[in-house]
Amino acid sequence: MNTRRDIFQALADPSRRAILLLLAAQTMSAGSIAKNFDSSRPTISKHIKILEECDLVAPIAKGRKIYYEVNSDKMKEMEAWILKFKNVWNSRFEQLDNVLNNLKNEVHEK
Repeated sequence: MNTRRDIFQALADPSRRAILLLLAAQTMSAGSIAKNFDSSRPTISKHIKILEECDLVAPIAKGRKIYYEVNSDKMKEMEAWILKFKNVWNSRFEQLDNVLNNLKNEVHEK
C-alpha cells in the first residue's frame, strides 16, 4: 500500500532535492543514484521511496533492474501551484516599491 506523503515535506530534504536534480538529467537505477552520495544505499533507497510516494519520481522496470525518472506531470502541477504565489508576491513587491518611491519623492520635495 502506497502511503501518500506531503510533497513539500519530501522536498525539504537536501538529499531528495539532489536526487531529483540527478534524475532531471537522466533516468538512473537506485545503485547509480547512490554512487553520488556519501549515504548508504538503503538510506538513498528510502529517499527514493519517499519521492515515489509523492509521485515525484516514477519507477521503470527494464529486465531485472528498476530505473527511476522524474514525473514531469507532477513537477508541472507543483510549478502551477507555486506560480500562483509568485504572482501574488510580485504584485505585493510592486506595491511596496510604489510606496517607497512615493515616500522617497516626498522627502526630496521637502
